Amino acid sequence: MQNLALYFRPKKLDELCGQDELKRIFQSFLAKQKLPHSIFFGPAGCGKTSFARAVAFEFGLDFYEFDGGSFKLEELRKLFAKYENSLYKPLIFIDEIHRLSKTQQEMLLVPLENAQCILIGASTENPYFVLSSGIRSRSMLFEFKALKQEDLEALFQRVKTKLEFAIDEDAKAYLLHSSSGDARSLLNLLEYALVLDEKHIRLKTLKSLRASALKDGTSSKDTHYRLASSLIKSLRGSDVDAALYYLAALIQGGESADFIARRLVIFASEDIGNADCNALVLATSTLSAVKNIGYPEARIILAQCVVYLASCIKSNSSYKAINKALAWLDENEALPILPHLDNNNPASKNYLYPHDFGGYVKQKYLAKDLKFYESKGFGDEARLLHNLKRIQSQSK
Repeated sequence: MQNLALYFRPKKLDELCGQDELKRIFQSFLAKQKLPHSIFFGPAGCGKTSFARAVAFEFGLDFYEFDGGSFKLEELRKLFAKYENSLYKPLIFIDEIHRLSKTQQEMLLVPLENAQCILIGASTENPYFVLSSGIRSRSMLFEFKALKQEDLEALFQRVKTKLEFAIDEDAKAYLLHSSSGDARSLLNLLEYALVLDEKHIRLKTLKSLRASALKDGTSSKDTHYRLASSLIKSLRGSDVDAALYYLAALIQGGESADFIARRLVIFASEDIGNADCNALVLATSTLSAVKNIGYPEARIILAQCVVYLASCIKSNSSYKAINKALAWLDENEALPILPHLDNNNPASKNYLYPHDFGGYVKQKYLAKDLKFYESKGFGDEARLLHNLKRIQSQSK
């Protein structure tokens, strides 16, 4: 059987699944025949490479694909030499561009600046953390989202119409849900399921090939969103046994351990915060641990974290405070930086260094008096509030 991921790879922008907003943007670029250097970032299987190929096809550009992990500067230099005296520009696509070294990234700056090519880089990492400011300033950054259920459904129907096979409803639901927005994983699972089941795919066959969901998986009875939400609400309500039940349901339903751990990290900060300063430490340690230790042992680590978080004193003071601060900035003009805080201002010499005054000295840090944080005085927050008041009372 042919490789379905390659066979069903779209050639044009309007054949792509999902990414509707990005398709509209690039169709506008196409209409004006103006294409920027671009960085595509987002989860695996959401169509970054297919999108780049479709762009090259639509613009009529020669397409050259490189892998960031095995990228060699000499190959790119030879390619530029080939087009040196040509008005025609190639499209250079670098997958996993975040794996380029600092030197390799810097080598790209001059060709990009001189428009020797059109560059499209793809990454599963956030470009603000993994790419140099030089690359970012010369490129447009486009975030790709995981494909929605309806996107995968459309792709599935297209494949089913072409290949003419039958599939049980529970098998179809598992195929779509367990692929977690990844078109490539759906096609790969479908391809090998057809090798085993030929013309009629059953749930048992799919689970023999993929025992649990990729990334953010699902339960066969409840969507992972409902179960994850119930877990968080049980933790917030300090019901240890309910939290353990929903944790078990998520695990049994095929959720990845790191998906669950990420939710626990968010909960530890949002709902416990500084009421128990160890909560976030344990949750982040849990996330780190389960990334290196898979099931079945990961269940023990997750359970330990869940029991601790459910048992913690709760406070959302920090969560509410940052939301208030962001809301204020949305509704008001940004405040000017005070001269004594600005290192580029001669008045910075007037800044009072707290350590020269026993650890605290009263001085102004905002141009306007604002109040965002309100301690609830729960758990460790009471200690921190006491510290804050004690420090401020020492002003000389």
